[in-house]
Amino acid sequence: MMSKPFQIALLAAPLALAACTETPGEITRDTEPFSAIAPEEVVTAQGNEPFWSVKVEPTGDGAFTATFATPEDIEGQSFAVSRFAGNNGIGMSGELGGAQASLALTPGECNDTMSDRTYPYTATFALGEETYLGCAYTSAQPYTDIETP
Repeated sequence: MMSKPFQIALLAAPLALAACTETPGEITRDTEPFSAIAPEEVVTAQGNEPFWSVKVEPTGDGAFTATFATPEDIEGQSFAVSRFAGNNGIGMSGELGGAQASLALTPGECNDTMSDRTYPYTATFALGEETYLGCAYTSAQPYTDIETP
């Protein structure tokens, strides 16, 4: 006799197969990789509460170095990152102090309420189990100051 979970899975399999419309193994690409941030641009991401920053600079031959800084470590710690373009932004990843580190930038107006600036990108930086949220700009796409009336 079949168990109840196995019977449910057996009944659900034809429905799941019927829902597939693409031939297995085919890879489709609906959009081009994000290209609004050139590889030669210096990227600066930062946030507050807690204060943090990550600056990513090209070092030549397609290599990049990121520097993560906090008020406790103003000089920051540098580490190598690889860069990749997704469909709606760029990502960079590496390892810092034995922990996985990744920075993701997506286009969209981002406001920093501490400095009254508007940035062209939102930023998420993950270091190990910690996640930092903030804004970002590049050497070619700077932030703007918010005008006060």
